[in-house]
Amino acid sequence: MRPVRTAARSLLATIFVVQGWAAMRDPAKLAERARPVTDRLEPTIKALHPSLPTDAATLVRVNGAAQVAGGVLLATGHAARPAALLLAGSLVPTTLAGHAFWAEQDPQQRYMQRIQFMKNMGLVGGLLLAALDREGRPDLRWRAGHAAKALKKARRHLRDSSPTPLRRR
Repeated sequence: MRPVRTAARSLLATIFVVQGWAAMRDPAKLAERARPVTDRLEPTIKALHPSLPTDAATLVRVNGAAQVAGGVLLATGHAARPAALLLAGSLVPTTLAGHAFWAEQDPQQRYMQRIQFMKNMGLVGGLLLAALDREGRPDLRWRAGHAAKALKKARRHLRDSSPTPLRRR
């Protein structure tokens, strides 16, 4: 299953690397469309730290850098689960800014933006699956339960095979 996971992660990551790189190289193309979202985020960003940039072009560039980094990490399988979460988080403002179909007046444009919006939501779903993928390894809950059962069995075996019975406290 490993080659399939590697291929799936690479295919999922490609759009983020390509589009993120484009956003980093020329943020002005996307900044005007992103401005309604970045303006709403400005108070939150200023609350985090007053010296953080809040202009649309810089935030588009930062989002693009996050997408490139997350895409490369996801494609290579290094920190794939956190990378998938980073990409899902970066896709939310991208989708809100770039595909606000509810604000379109032209029915054809509204239809096209709605398709793009749903495509991005599908990408978020794929990224959430990638973030939860443990590559067939059991999760912590299963391992803890399995270890507890093994300890209980070992204790029972020790008690049954011991020449002197173990005392309970």
